Order: sequence, then C-alpha cells, then structure tokens
Amino acid sequence: MDRILVIDDIPDNTFLLQTLLEAEGYQVDVADSGIAGLAKIEAEPPDLVLLDVMMPDMNGFEVTQRIRHNPNLPFIPVVLVTGHDQPTAADGFDVGADGFIRKPVDFDQLLTQVRAILPPKIANDCTKLEN
Repeated sequence: MDRILVIDDIPDNTFLLQTLLEAEGYQVDVADSGIAGLAKIEAEPPDLVLLDVMMPDMNGFEVTQRIRHNPNLPFIPVVLVTGHDQPTAADGFDVGADGFIRKPVDFDQLLTQVRAILPPKIANDCTKLEN
C-alpha cells in the first residue's frame, strides 16, 4: 500500500486530505510542521509528500529543498499545496517539487496528480508479472 505523508499546520486541512486519500486506499500519515514532517521523512520515507507551502516554522519550499539535498533519502515525489496566488507553480518546480495544487483542493485534481505519481498497484503488479 502506498504511503502518503501530508504536512500542513492546519489540522482541518490534514484531516480532510487524510480522510479523502484513505477512502481511496492510501495509507496516510500527517505532520503539523515542516520540522515534524522532515523528522518523519527521515525516519520512514513515504512514497509521496503532500506539502503545504505556507507554514510558520519552515515553508514548503525549504522542506522540499531539504528533502532534495539529503543524500540519505531516496527520491520522494513532493506535491506542494497552497491557498495563495503567490508563489507560482514554477516557483515550486524550481525548488524540486513534482506537482502543485491550489486550495481549496479540488479532489479530482488531487487524485489525478497522486495517481500520476503513484500508479495504481494493480498496474504495477501486472507489470511485475509481465517481466
């Protein structure tokens, strides 16, 4: 089962994303700050990180950069989530993000990005059987 880490300082946001993604069969863990998120990533790297951009202790860009520059971590896809017009998606891609979603989160858009990054296990299992 794919494991997704949701990092957001607003509990309602993490609860919503966790509820929606668990209903789709994903295992979801949450962190309430960039620092807590990095600790969870280093302890047990997830398959995907959904990361709020605007957080008080460390913004999503800095968290993304720390993930990308940590040689001890495997490649972990990062999708940035923001409720503001600024920064732009290009800013997110410049720091190494793999996707960008605006709040309020459109669930279809979220699932499209998650599935593009984490293809359904059935497809992965079929590919393994063919090889």
